[in-house]
Parts: sequence; structure tokens; C-alpha cells
Amino acid sequence: MEAKLKDCKLYDLATVIRSKNSGPFQITLDVLFDDPEIYRKIKESGAISREHIAALYKMEESRIQQIVFFDTALGFKVTYDRSISSGTCGERDVYGAQQHAPLAEMSIRI
Repeated sequence: MEAKLKDCKLYDLATVIRSKNSGPFQITLDVLFDDPEIYRKIKESGAISREHIAALYKMEESRIQQIVFFDTALGFKVTYDRSISSGTCGERDVYGAQQHAPLAEMSIRI
């Protein structure tokens, strides 16, 4: 019998989803799971890609510097260039702590 696929929000699957500064010019998004099977399915789904992240954040793919999966930690991180540096006039999130929401809302078919 073949298992049925379903669409889920990343926030329903992950244990931790957070964002933070990665220096004054970049933001890092961290996502951690407590279930190895869910982590594996997400990693193998191809949903966590430069193309998908860029679309979520309405940015050019070239701003995404890295996407790294850490199997031993059951998680991944995405680092991207800020549009303006932290603390610059007009910058809305000096600490980068509120940038995880689009990723958390991402639908993933597992």
C-alpha cells in the first residue's frame, strides 16, 4: 500500500524555527526537528532549495549564500544577504530575530 502525501506547514513539523544575525550583512535561518523520519523526508523532498527560499522571501537567488543540512542535529540552516546592513537607517529588524516567519509558513508535501 502506498502512503498518501499531505501538505504541511513547516511550523507543524519542526521543533525549532528561528532567525538571527550572521554578522551585520547576513541573516541565518535555523530549523531543527525531533523526528528523524520527518527530517529525512524534508531533506529529500527538494523543498528546501535556493529557488523556493528566494520565492518565499521575494529575493534574488544570488542573495542566498548557503543551505546546509546537518544530519546529526536533524536540522538545516539557510544564510542569505540582508538587503541593507543591520542598524542602518530604515532597517526594521536589527537582530534579525523576526525573519523566520515566511519559512515557518512554507508548505511542504510529505
